[in-house]
Amino acid sequence: MATDSGSDSAAASVQDLDEPEGLGLRRLLRDLLRDYRYMDVSIKRYVLLAVAPSFLLGFMLPIVVLVYVGTFLTTFIALLAGLFFPVVVVFYPKVLQDRRRKQIREHFHLFITHLTILSTTNIDRVEVFRTLAQEDEYDAIAEEMARIVGLVDTWNQSLEDACRMRSERVSSPLMSDFLERLAYTVGAGRDISEFLIEEQDSIIGNFVVRYESRLDRLELLKDVYMSIVLSMTFGAVFAMVIPFIVGINPTKPVAAVIILFAFVQGVFVFAIHSVSPSDPVWFGGSSVSLDRNVHLRAMLLLSVALCLVLGGACYALLTNTFGLGHPIPTVFYLAIPFTPLLLPGYVAYTAEQRIKERDESFPAFIRALGAVESVKQSSTSSVLESLRTKDFGALTEQIDNLYKRLALRVDSQEAWRYFAAEAGSYLIQKFSDMYVTGRRMGGDPKQLGQLIESNISEVLKLRDKRAQATGTMTGTLYGITAANTFALFVGLQVAQIFQTVSQQMNLSQSRLGGLLSAQVYNIPQLQFLLFVAVLVNALLSSLILRYTDRGHLSTILHHFVIQTWISVIVAFATIRITESIITFS
Repeated sequence: MATDSGSDSAAASVQDLDEPEGLGLRRLLRDLLRDYRYMDVSIKRYVLLAVAPSFLLGFMLPIVVLVYVGTFLTTFIALLAGLFFPVVVVFYPKVLQDRRRKQIREHFHLFITHLTILSTTNIDRVEVFRTLAQEDEYDAIAEEMARIVGLVDTWNQSLEDACRMRSERVSSPLMSDFLERLAYTVGAGRDISEFLIEEQDSIIGNFVVRYESRLDRLELLKDVYMSIVLSMTFGAVFAMVIPFIVGINPTKPVAAVIILFAFVQGVFVFAIHSVSPSDPVWFGGSSVSLDRNVHLRAMLLLSVALCLVLGGACYALLTNTFGLGHPIPTVFYLAIPFTPLLLPGYVAYTAEQRIKERDESFPAFIRALGAVESVKQSSTSSVLESLRTKDFGALTEQIDNLYKRLALRVDSQEAWRYFAAEAGSYLIQKFSDMYVTGRRMGGDPKQLGQLIESNISEVLKLRDKRAQATGTMTGTLYGITAANTFALFVGLQVAQIFQTVSQQMNLSQSRLGGLLSAQVYNIPQLQFLLFVAVLVNALLSSLILRYTDRGHLSTILHHFVIQTWISVIVAFATIRITESIITFS
């Protein structure tokens, strides 16, 4: 159909417009001026009330500090602060609009599905937009829906004119293009539901393209991260070895490299967080008390208590408080206190796997529910009475509980809310809420079930690809952790060998004493810095993995403990191997 081809081309053009195209001074200035036009205040007012005062403050601040304080350091800091304020004020509109565009991009697929379901019901067209405006979870999209409703209610604009006016004022090309096509559809007298149902394929295709492009960017970031981290590792080893020749204290350069290493990893954490698709697994914000949540909190409290106990025991052994000497190699004291954190991490990980299994079963359930409810023309509870005996995998127990609540005449919305909370899934919560709302407003259950099933099936296919990307990222980061630790502790052992050779050959008293400076090494200090580097790497790598799969926050603990133990085992093996290979009489 012509409409379908037009929708496909429109979706492709939206994809090109809505994703960043790269950097450049001319493009940056053009985008900045464009975002100034999308502000809620006029450009003139913003310049007079915000930009001009910030430049005045930035100009006066270093002068005042120079006059009244006069020191170079404080003046330099004041100069940096004076430059910082105008830059923040000038670029604030762009940051704000970029955030709005991201919010629209992340929620657009769910919004369109929700809009399609509401449009197939018996409610008024404006009421559809009013309902969506109350969905705070849609962020910037809900704000746009509220503006459209405001134009219709307050300014007596038609829905067509309101959509067209907002299409010219919204900063997201994705939303702008959609509102423009919607305005044309409404103006032509066509039913919105027909337009949106025909748009489903192109919108789902658009969503798939955006999702996969972000997964491709994650792959690119992984390769860049691996290259940079290995380069930083070489720098740390170089900083430990070169002082033997130049005679400088190695503590400061090694500490500087570790700080730079942590900064680079922090930048990649932010980059992964920005690039990774926003597709959470867990259903958050529920006030329903569940055994799963209680168990997780109990494990977290227990693990913290055990960490404190083990930390105290390790400290007592290190300081020889009990007179037992040092029965455990020093490097193991780094990982032992954190080991109990595996408990909440493992509980969260296993619960997350169950949630993913329920997600896999939900499309079949919602399709069957809609089809049977349409055929029997009966209530949801009577349909569930027959469906509860069917095997829906990990979701069977929750379906049975849903039937029991509905059979007891519990409020329908509350029963479904408990169903979503027990399932623990973000997808189940969103799509079951759409189904219940659509049924309550008179929608066809079979059509609702088919719409939801097709959308959630596409999301699950993309999640399979995401799981593969997460697995690759996990293996890569674990491997980098092992390689990084091996290189760092080889460098430490080389420094220790330099010191041992210098002491045994008494190089400080020979002619080589002026060229080779092993006395600058403080091995315990270097070992402590490497321990810090190991913990920082484990923590930031765990954050990267969490943002890659958008799982529960407690899964960070799972990865953190595993990577800490990988580092400790590799460090211990490296120390033993180097000691066995190189021996001195």
